[in-house]
Amino acid sequence: LDLVESGGALVQPGGSLRLSCKASGFTMDDYAFAWARQAPGKEREGLAATSTSGEITNYAGSVMGRFTISRDDAKNTIYLQMDNLKPEDAAVYYCAAGQYYHGAYLSPDFYNFWGQGTQVTVSS
Repeated sequence: LDLVESGGALVQPGGSLRLSCKASGFTMDDYAFAWARQAPGKEREGLAATSTSGEITNYAGSVMGRFTISRDDAKNTIYLQMDNLKPEDAAVYYCAAGQYYHGAYLSPDFYNFWGQGTQVTVSS
């Protein structure tokens, strides 16, 4: 089982990025997926989650209205569309998978598979 993130980059404030997470070895509809981030000196923060069906999504207040999580099970890929990026969004972004069947939880405690992360830098 493997999760590989991509799409991190340097972007100016107000810009957009789309992160991708390729899931290998997973039976996709058995897993909920999430995106989290960790900035230097800070704890890992859950940002967005999608349920096993994709019908339920959940967002942290800090990104609600700016970030959108989606999943394409046919492509074994989870996405995070990030718009109106701010300098405080700079961090390493991680994709995670968790095997639970109701809801979409933000807490990293619900996820036991993690990718290696991709760096997002927001600076002018």
